[in-house]
Amino acid sequence: MRKILLLLSGNFIMLTGVFVSCFTSAGLAPGNPRNLIVPPESATDSTITLLWDKPADGDNTLSYQVYQNGNPIAEVEKTNYTVECLTPGKSYTFSVKAKNAEGKLSDASNQVVQSTKKKGQIYNILAYGAIGNGKTKNTEAIQKAIDDCTPGGIVYIPSGKFISGALFLKSNMTLYIAEGGVLKGSLDINDYYPMIPNRFEGWELESFASLINAGKMDHSGGYNVSNLSIRGKGVISGGGTALAKAMIDARGLRGRGRLICLMNCENVNIQGLIIEESPCWTIHYIYSKNITCHDLTINSSAANGDGIDPDSSTDSYIFNCTFSTGDDCIAIKSGKNPEGYYIAKPTKNIFISDCKFISGHSLAIGSEMSGGVENIVIRDCELENLIYGLQIKATRDRGGYVKGIYVQDCNLQKIRIFTSVEYNNDGEPAPVIPYLKDMEFSNLDMLEADTSEPVILIDGYPEVSNYTANILFNNILLPEKSIISVNLCKDFNFKNVLTKKGNKPEYIISNSKNILR
Repeated sequence: MRKILLLLSGNFIMLTGVFVSCFTSAGLAPGNPRNLIVPPESATDSTITLLWDKPADGDNTLSYQVYQNGNPIAEVEKTNYTVECLTPGKSYTFSVKAKNAEGKLSDASNQVVQSTKKKGQIYNILAYGAIGNGKTKNTEAIQKAIDDCTPGGIVYIPSGKFISGALFLKSNMTLYIAEGGVLKGSLDINDYYPMIPNRFEGWELESFASLINAGKMDHSGGYNVSNLSIRGKGVISGGGTALAKAMIDARGLRGRGRLICLMNCENVNIQGLIIEESPCWTIHYIYSKNITCHDLTINSSAANGDGIDPDSSTDSYIFNCTFSTGDDCIAIKSGKNPEGYYIAKPTKNIFISDCKFISGHSLAIGSEMSGGVENIVIRDCELENLIYGLQIKATRDRGGYVKGIYVQDCNLQKIRIFTSVEYNNDGEPAPVIPYLKDMEFSNLDMLEADTSEPVILIDGYPEVSNYTANILFNNILLPEKSIISVNLCKDFNFKNVLTKKGNKPEYIISNSKNILR
């Protein structure tokens, strides 16, 4: 048993992975669900979102019973649930029990006491002159509603298609897009001036403003926007490829804005929306803490159209999201080469669960990881036919590190850990070579993998001290004739890595030490 210790949103969470063969204990009650929390800023005036970890022992849990004030209110298969129709400003107590196929219940998890928010004042953008006809530009009207919004207030975008340029949010507010409402990014690049300090592909630079902006970037400072929610049942839609082309023509590839960009923000919840057609990365948070993204549908088609990019940020939850993207669905980053290495702000404590990755390049760590990446948990996700699958990527020039990666109970088709990315490698090298180590991949279904190339491909650097090291693969189900390629690595353990018929894959091992299989 390996325990994963994370400090998230002020709560000490212990995520325990059980890296042994799964079993079912007939007649025994399942173990207790653990570490029940309310993710940062995810309580609203009428809902509270709960997130918990699986029982530590065994795999005989079929579902979970959610309790509110001691009474059962829902039975779910996932390890999260949003309780609805609650009273504003009221305190509730929650717990969760696991249930097995025989109907036996576990003891309760820890209890969580959480209050809903008080009902905030509504600032309907129609009262500020906004017109949702898909033609009128509403930037000034919407920004005026944001500026007028008092602490705890809600800027409300109703049904209709509201065109806007760059908007700048602030602390202690909610931007709410109602069902049928579309906040649509203008295609005019003049609506995204002035250029603002930002970070893209690892470099700090100036870019166009994004459609939705919060905070000001400062790698040496603290958090300047906090307690912010962007949620609803509507759509946030950017200018897509057309806006991207105009921004590139004006200011180059790295001058593009994002769709949602958070800089030096703390306690932010993005929830329930369809988010689509960014000119490049869709949701990007930099030097931020306690960011929750859940129940989102993220679609993009532009070049560099990543879905969610945590960048030198800590303590983040991403769950119940669906991705169809023009690049990486999620890309975890921390700066590039000497700049990222010396700023030295790692991305750490990222928890990704119950997400579906329909199309895109990959679920990625890197390639800009010079400030370090650590303590990443990926659990109960479905990765469909992504071009590169689950990948950890770097170059020799990056510096920094990737360590403490835990992938459990997922369906996926490819794993790539490689150290010689051939793109985005301009600039001087960092003063040290990166290292990648301490990872566990457990209980993975890879039966849909393409066997015309290695299903699992891992490499390191020629220096023995920088071999990719200390990786466990346990309970991996592969198609017949699978190939696993390992080069410049050490201290690996492939345990119960078999095809459905019980055959071992073909291993291609080169320039490596202590590879158990």
